Amino acid sequence: MAALTGDSLQIAGRGFASRLLVGTGKYRSMEQTARCVALSGAAMVTVAVRRVNITDRGRENLLDFLDLSQVAILPNTAGCYTAEEAIRTARLAREALDNPWIKLEVIGDQQTLFPDTEALLQATRVLAAEGFIVLPYTNDDVIVAQRLVEAGAAAVMPLAAPIGSGLGIQNPANLRILRERITTVPLIVDAGVGCASDAARAMELGADAILMNTAIAAAENPELMAEAMKAAVEAGRKSYLAGRMPAKLYASASSPVEGVVR
Repeated sequence: MAALTGDSLQIAGRGFASRLLVGTGKYRSMEQTARCVALSGAAMVTVAVRRVNITDRGRENLLDFLDLSQVAILPNTAGCYTAEEAIRTARLAREALDNPWIKLEVIGDQQTLFPDTEALLQATRVLAAEGFIVLPYTNDDVIVAQRLVEAGAAAVMPLAAPIGSGLGIQNPANLRILRERITTVPLIVDAGVGCASDAARAMELGADAILMNTAIAAAENPELMAEAMKAAVEAGRKSYLAGRMPAKLYASASSPVEGVVR
């Protein structure tokens, strides 16, 4: 459910009731993946084209476990280290799924899994020109984000911390700047969230949505964490829209002092 009536996430002209996007890797089973997707309330799930079977009906197929009437599939190019690899993988995904949406990843470093922003921009330009709806995973650099928008990205997906680290938001100031400067496409925090408070904080900083995988899949109780993340994203969105009170250094009485009997 959207945080407020009429407050749906809009990407490339399409509305999504949930502002939580979830991945499908690292779960203990396909059945658990499906349970957690449902409990999270996510309206979109990502699948790694190079790592998950989504085409061979003769083998266990992830899509058979998901309620495709409730969730949209977002193929991703995880595992690609060059623009050429990512472009080829995106084209294969579109052909296999008849789906022009792609979460674009071009990794530049195997240890940190930080994106290769130069290759990312190159691939975004090519795929956007071919009619793909490109959602690129990037760092939290506002200049790169602006260039991605100029290249045709339908959203910008900056990391909060390295993929799978669970470290939470490392540069809140950068996310605040990104929120101020990226105004024509959604800002979706992708990677690094570890717990519900991280998700709520990202939404309070103004993110339009959050994409997470490991935070749910690697929890001791993934199903319960999926529910927690759903609540956190909704609460953080409401808090952002409500507008927090001004922060003050000193105390301020909650009750009025006028008319107090002395």
